[in-house]
Amino acid sequence: MSTSLPPTRSQRLKAATTDLHDRLDTRIMALDPFAAPERYVRFLRVQQAFHAALGPLYADPVLQALVPDLAERDRSAAIAADLSAVALPPPAVPDAASVAASDVPAALGWLYVAEGSSLGAAFLIKAAQRIGFDADHGARHLAGHPDGRAAHWRRFTAAVDDAAMTEADEARMIGAARTAFARFAALTEAAFA
Repeated sequence: MSTSLPPTRSQRLKAATTDLHDRLDTRIMALDPFAAPERYVRFLRVQQAFHAALGPLYADPVLQALVPDLAERDRSAAIAADLSAVALPPPAVPDAASVAASDVPAALGWLYVAEGSSLGAAFLIKAAQRIGFDADHGARHLAGHPDGRAAHWRRFTAAVDDAAMTEADEARMIGAARTAFARFAALTEAAFA
C-alpha cells in the first residue's frame, strides 16, 4: 500500500485560489481586451496599477533572499515601456496602495498571483500580436523569460514551497492571494466600465 505525499504549499495555494483565477480569466476574456488597440490600452492600465502596488515586494531584501531572482521578475518597467509605446505615460499616482513586504507570507500570496500571470501571458501575447503589439513594442510585459515560462514559474513555486511557514502563515498567504485576485478583478471592472 502506497501513501501519497501531501500536496506542496504551492499546490495548496493553487487549489485555494482556482475559483477566483478561473472567474477572473473568464471575465477578462469576456471583456475582449485584445479586440482593438484602445481596449488593450485599458488592459495595460490594469496591469500598471496592479504591478505598481507590488513594487516594494520586488525590492525587499527579505523576499529577495527567499526568491533570489525576485528583482528581475518585476514587470513594472516593461509595463511603463508598453504604455510609452502606445504613447501614454504611466499614471502619476498608482491606482492601488502598495503591498507591505513586512508580512512575508502575505507578500508571497500577492507575488503568486503576479508571477502566475506570466504563464497565461503566453496566450495573451499571441492575442496582442494580432492587434500590432509584441515583445518589442507594446507587449514587453507579456514576453516570456529567456529560460522559459515553465522553468521560471517552477523556480518561484519552489521558493514558496521552501519558505518556512506555520499553518497560520500559510492561511495568511492564501488569503492575500485571494485578495490579490479580487484586486485585479476590481481594477479590471473599473478600467472596462
